[in-house]
Amino acid sequence: MSVASRFEGLPTAAKLLIILSLVMLPIGIVLTALGSAGINEAKTAQRDRANDQGRLTAKAIESLLARNALALRVAANGAMVNGTAQACEEARQSLSIAPALAQNFELDTVEGMKICSVGTPIDTGRMPLVAPGDVKVAIAPDAHAVAIRMGVIGGMATGVVPIEEIKAAAREAGTTFDSLSISGQGTSEPLAIQAAPIGRRLYYSEWPLGTRQVIARVGTRDSTLAVPERLLLLLPLLMWIAAALITWLLVTRLLIRPLRRLERAISDFRPGETELDLPDRLGPSAEIQQLRESFGRAISRIDDSDREMTNALEGQRRLVREVHHRVKNNLQVVASLLNIHGRNAESVEARSAYLAIGRRVGALSVVHRNHFAEMEENRGIALRPLLSELAAELRSSAPDNARALVIELDVDTVHTTQDVAVAIAFLVTEIVEYAMLHCPGESVEISLRRTSELTARLSLGNQALNPAEDGEKEKVQFERIVAGLAKQLRSTLERKLGRYSVELPIFPPK
Repeated sequence: MSVASRFEGLPTAAKLLIILSLVMLPIGIVLTALGSAGINEAKTAQRDRANDQGRLTAKAIESLLARNALALRVAANGAMVNGTAQACEEARQSLSIAPALAQNFELDTVEGMKICSVGTPIDTGRMPLVAPGDVKVAIAPDAHAVAIRMGVIGGMATGVVPIEEIKAAAREAGTTFDSLSISGQGTSEPLAIQAAPIGRRLYYSEWPLGTRQVIARVGTRDSTLAVPERLLLLLPLLMWIAAALITWLLVTRLLIRPLRRLERAISDFRPGETELDLPDRLGPSAEIQQLRESFGRAISRIDDSDREMTNALEGQRRLVREVHHRVKNNLQVVASLLNIHGRNAESVEARSAYLAIGRRVGALSVVHRNHFAEMEENRGIALRPLLSELAAELRSSAPDNARALVIELDVDTVHTTQDVAVAIAFLVTEIVEYAMLHCPGESVEISLRRTSELTARLSLGNQALNPAEDGEKEKVQFERIVAGLAKQLRSTLERKLGRYSVELPIFPPK
């Protein structure tokens, strides 16, 4: 079954819902796409701002580390020139006059041997050796700080910048962030300067510091879809669904349901059996109310017309019945007159002619009488009673030498039209009359058997139906008459030894 055939088989309400959904779907898709594009643009802009905040935070940390490295290098170079005995003290005094610089450092020899230190001891064993002028930055997880080692004249200087100072420098830069950590090469765990809030989605950006030996990882709040934004994104889809459903409900309640009620009321109406009972209220639609009134007027006119046609048909039926009755009576009168004139005829030939004509008029009268009897049931003419009555009429009008003629009937109950019945009556009359005139001592066998739903075979048997001798004009004329009657039945007369048969149309059984 094709899609079009399935669609045609759907109820009107379902068709309407599908059509509205398909019509409004492009609008919903476009609005949803526009809303999604707007939200994506907002998220992109927010992430760009987060990248800017991360860049500024990294620059502030890098600036802090650079200031500390520069100040420690200058102080360590000046102290190491004067010897190593008081190098740390001299470097401390030089750093103390510079604001916002770390005061925790260590001086080592070129081989990495500790010379002296200021502040909390620093674990520098994992830091590599550096040449004069070179700088290495690493994570000092034990000290919760970032260690900076640089080569100076006659050795190395290593300083640390605590995470509090790094966090303060990042805050002073005017940036906002939710988490901040620094990771370096060779460290398994990053140095968490500000831990990420639990249960919050963050957007992370990474920025290399200094010589790219450490990386600052800045986390800012990710732009997730809030409830209003989700509703705004789903609003076109919801509007599409709501519009289709509301339209479907309105059309169903205002149009489909009233029409169905009206259709049921009209289907339940049986002319002549039940009264037309249309629903009084069919919703607020004035057009459907007018349709109800139009249906009422139309059915009322049809009912009146049906009554008039019924009365006219009954009158016509009575008229036809009367016509058939009069024709039957007239034929019987004619048959009686012929019979009277035949008895008063002076010659044998005239008497035989009167009787022959009377038999044919009687056969036609029998057909009309049976047709008149079957008109009430409108099933056509029953051939069984017709042939029985016709056989009785033929025996009663037989010549004196054929009074003992026996007519054997073997007839099925079948019905046919009046034209076929007339041809059958004449055919039987011709054959029986020929038999009673030429073989009055032999019985005549008449059989009628159904051969299919629409056909039956009529067979008549008598010794008079044997092939005629050459030159027998009466038999030739007889053959011509019965052949012509067979043609009226639209069949061919089948001749066998002492038997004639013909196919005739009948009504199907009920």
